[in-house]
Amino acid sequence: MGVDHKEIVDANTFLHDSVTANRSGKDEEKAKFGIGQKVKLIKEIVNDGTYPHAPIGTLLMPEGSIGYIKSVGEFLQVIRVYEVHFFGVMDAPVEIVGCREHELEAMEDYRDEVEEELEFMRKHREKYYSKD
Repeated sequence: MGVDHKEIVDANTFLHDSVTANRSGKDEEKAKFGIGQKVKLIKEIVNDGTYPHAPIGTLLMPEGSIGYIKSVGEFLQVIRVYEVHFFGVMDAPVEIVGCREHELEAMEDYRDEVEEELEFMRKHREKYYSKD
């Protein structure tokens, strides 16, 4: 009893390769977007096979959707992936999608509030210790 591979794989299925497409080596050292930053999707996201609950090629998030960076990670230690939470997109089967930098556009400047607070504390300590 052999398995008929024609039932498993449709030779006419177009494989979307957004993971390795449009990349040339390792991403830049510093991330372009930060956690909490508002971004706009400038390229639709289709399932390239990494989302297991929909067929390959399914539209996961339409172009123009607005979301917020939830986290920043890496795939294979060379590809930066932003976990973006999109709110209120009615026709999308998911709310959170992994996106690459070339698929996103900033809708606001990024403020690193942790770094701002650390800088405030440094300046405060300098004033405090300089009085002695």
